[in-house]
Amino acid sequence: MKNRKDFRQIRIKIFLRTIAALVVAVSVIYITYSVLLRSRFADGMVALFQTALGIKYDAALQLYERIFRSHMDAMILFSILLIFAVLFYFYLRWLTRYFETVSEGMDLLLADAPGEISLPPELFSIERKMNLAKHTMLLQKSDMLVAEQRKNDLIMYLAHDLKTPLASTISYLNLLRDEKQISEELREKYLSISLAKSERLEDLINEFLEIARYSLSNITLQYKEINLTRLLEQLVYEFQPILDRKGLTCRLAAADDILLKCDADKMQRVFDNLLRNAVLYSYDGTEIIIEVEQGKDSLVLRFSNHGGTIPKERLERIFEQFYRLDTERRSGGTGLGLAIARQIVTLHKGAITAESENERTVFTVTLPVL
Repeated sequence: MKNRKDFRQIRIKIFLRTIAALVVAVSVIYITYSVLLRSRFADGMVALFQTALGIKYDAALQLYERIFRSHMDAMILFSILLIFAVLFYFYLRWLTRYFETVSEGMDLLLADAPGEISLPPELFSIERKMNLAKHTMLLQKSDMLVAEQRKNDLIMYLAHDLKTPLASTISYLNLLRDEKQISEELREKYLSISLAKSERLEDLINEFLEIARYSLSNITLQYKEINLTRLLEQLVYEFQPILDRKGLTCRLAAADDILLKCDADKMQRVFDNLLRNAVLYSYDGTEIIIEVEQGKDSLVLRFSNHGGTIPKERLERIFEQFYRLDTERRSGGTGLGLAIARQIVTLHKGAITAESENERTVFTVTLPVL
């Protein structure tokens, strides 16, 4: 119904033009027909033959009858067809101007020319849609440029960050090689620092690889049934050295042998990202809690930690790719972890949310029970 109203004006104009063309055609044909049949035309032609050929009236009349009178039907038909062809040509020329105008508007749209696209008033609905498409394309282009710039900036920051642990590692290894009389205690210290810097360098390289293969739309899931409780217990165990560095504890509150049908590798990646995020932003010496609630149709997992309250405006963007809470790059994170976690959870037909207040942050993952 809306499309009918959009093109009502052009339909009315085409209808009126068609009626006008028919009226003109009928009028011209009638006039031509009348002129050919009237005696004035015959008298004029006979007089023309007398003057031009220098013949008598009877001879001129016979010539007129042989040329015109005997072929009158054919001449009238030819006149009608000729008049119709001329009028139809001008009618089509007027009608095709609409297509030419729309084509010019499409060219402006594809050429990304500045300014609004302007069409005749009767094509207002097409003009409006073209300008809407143009604005949408401009917004998408702007978003792509911003995302590309953020990605390029991030790669530049990470490339700069690679130099620091690499330079430190090389420096301490040079000291170990050059200092022949170094004490065992100092040697152990240098080796520990070199190992820590090497691990940091490995983390940064892994983040580069994460960016290079970041194509979430191509993720496919391989479902299988897993013991969720055992998976989380193993995760906490693997994080123990990282927890110890900040004096953190991690408590798992889950029933024994909770089963979940999912893509185990990708879901483990979600939990790894959430626990790593909790460790990163927790106050030293606090407790991280992982809770699992089993319902009839869904499982709810909560990862909570005590740390600085995340402002609301940042909390709304926390799942955006390449967005990082730590603007000073203290953590050196890429801002991909939570974006990847959300995408994986979404592919599992689940949801992930974040809340932060009173120095307590909670990430909630809801997964359907298949």
